[in-house]
Amino acid sequence: MSELTTRDRLMLGAEIWIVLGLSLGKSGVYALVNIVARLTADTPLSEQTAAINTTQSPRPYLDLTYQILSLFFALMPVALALFLLSQAGKGALRRIGFDGSQPWRDTWIGVGLAALIGIPGLAFYVAGRAMGITVEVQPASLDSYWWTVPILIVAALKNGLLEEIIAVAYLHDRLQRLGWGVWQYIAASSLLRGSYHLYQGIGPFFGNVAMGVLFAWFYQTKWGRTRVMPLVIAHTILDIVAFVGYALLPQSWLVALGVRA
Repeated sequence: MSELTTRDRLMLGAEIWIVLGLSLGKSGVYALVNIVARLTADTPLSEQTAAINTTQSPRPYLDLTYQILSLFFALMPVALALFLLSQAGKGALRRIGFDGSQPWRDTWIGVGLAALIGIPGLAFYVAGRAMGITVEVQPASLDSYWWTVPILIVAALKNGLLEEIIAVAYLHDRLQRLGWGVWQYIAASSLLRGSYHLYQGIGPFFGNVAMGVLFAWFYQTKWGRTRVMPLVIAHTILDIVAFVGYALLPQSWLVALGVRA
């Protein structure tokens, strides 16, 4: 890899800020403002709620249209990141390991990572609620229609694609080109991941930083092989369980699990 000129470094830095400003970085800034608003509100953090995947219209098919459009345009930063990565000549999908060349290996690693993160993550959420540093998160607040579960599954996939491709794969490629070390990259990726979860409270910030450290570290090791596909699979599984489980499980089960008050 040839050494970058000063102009190249400035251009690459600007590119990173633009991609993040259109996606996760923007979410991080809004989440930071949101947590300040929550912490300065009259209501304690533990008594506040954060709703995800909310209904956007009381008219079912208009709501479905809004949901589809929201998911589609949310993936545009992913398309931009892949387009920019492809400018190096080698196919971007192959370079970051987002292809079907190792389906079984990607799947079992993804399932393993989901299990490794999922159970401690739920325990971390429950502990955060008990300590009063986490709001009540409502992962699915859509009305019940025939398309509710499919939309929640696509929303989970969207999150997996957006977060893992940009916060892990894209950032790794770009920061490596800028000469950043492994731990500098891991710190940047994990803090970015934590930042856009701040709207859920202090607990989820630290929980997602821990997840970010694991995913960013694993991605660039000899086991991860700079393949983002297992991370996308793991993240999608985690969100499907959270979104669909919340929508379908009886309220008494959610209370018993500590998910709802």
